[in-house]
Amino acid sequence: MKIGLVCPYSIAKGGGVQECVFAMQADLAKRGHDAYIITPQPTNYEHDASKKNIIFVGAAADFRAPWHTTGQISASTDPDNIDEMLASENFDILHFHEPWVPMLSKQILSRSNTVNIATFHAKLPESVMTRTVMQLVTPYTKSVLKYLHELTAVSDPAAEYVRSLSDQPVSIIPNGIDLAKYRRPGRRSDKSKQKTIFYVGRLETRKGVKYLIKAFKLLSEQQSDVSLVIAGDGPERNKLEQLAKDLDIDPARITFLGYITDDEKLRYLHTADLFCAPALYGESFGIVLLEAMAAGLVTVAGNNPGYASVMQGMGAISLVNPKDCAELARRLDLLLHESELRDLWRNWAKEQVPQYSYKHIVDQYWAVYELALKRHAQQRTKE
Repeated sequence: MKIGLVCPYSIAKGGGVQECVFAMQADLAKRGHDAYIITPQPTNYEHDASKKNIIFVGAAADFRAPWHTTGQISASTDPDNIDEMLASENFDILHFHEPWVPMLSKQILSRSNTVNIATFHAKLPESVMTRTVMQLVTPYTKSVLKYLHELTAVSDPAAEYVRSLSDQPVSIIPNGIDLAKYRRPGRRSDKSKQKTIFYVGRLETRKGVKYLIKAFKLLSEQQSDVSLVIAGDGPERNKLEQLAKDLDIDPARITFLGYITDDEKLRYLHTADLFCAPALYGESFGIVLLEAMAAGLVTVAGNNPGYASVMQGMGAISLVNPKDCAELARRLDLLLHESELRDLWRNWAKEQVPQYSYKHIVDQYWAVYELALKRHAQQRTKE
């Protein structure tokens, strides 16, 4: 079968949607299917020859959302190029990731004669600004929904928006992870005298890193054996580095790495003692939490709905309001130093992560594909 995976975001930038699309492509290829990624041409992009079966349509441009997140999204496409691409490729299924993001998905959908599947990834922030923006975006999204045969979302929080616009059922299929990639070789030891807290991600407002730094200041005054490593880049980096100086945190105990490679991220996930993801909002799921869980790295996380959908059962001990810096510091201390609780957490994570293997996730998408193909064939017969 020939499948097109439509990604409106630049594949030159990191992100959960891009990782999902590449992982799905690889798994579908293992099953003997022809899977192509359809995406806008990134700006100043040198194509990686190892990334095959990529179809560039239109161009991507930088975008800064009103809720202080950034990225590159589809900015321009040529309708004639889309028509030519669809005619020559003749896909059996087109799978649109984040179809409400302008412009690529709608332009392809309006010309598609095949089965169209959607996956909604994002949990939109609850704010006055968001509600104002969505008043403009909603008519556009409604115009997209009429072309889609099956709807999926990575979590209930991610499904909220589309469910408010359509009575069509939304299947929940969570994000996945390459378990073998993140699994730590050998058993972890908690016997090291020096403890490291690790953060990796965008340095932007919604990620809540300033509260992690403030909590670390409180923790460092009580515990002399703890250091904080912050990996990633973004618009808040200079402010966060200045905050650490203003709080008079010992420079030897806090490190800003900037952007790191996947291999470097793996090394920190395998050697750190605690992972902290203090995001405030806008998280639909939490791939970073799965990565830490798969690595056996005990985690403290912001209590946003997306993270809560992952940290269930015993994992709920990880959730805390990041803005309560005193409580965040206490939770960091507890999950960093209480060995019995850390063992319980790891056992919980070990039981949870297998359900997120990409083989299992693609199995669920395949069931949706088959159902959509069957319904589409029946509809055509009636016509």
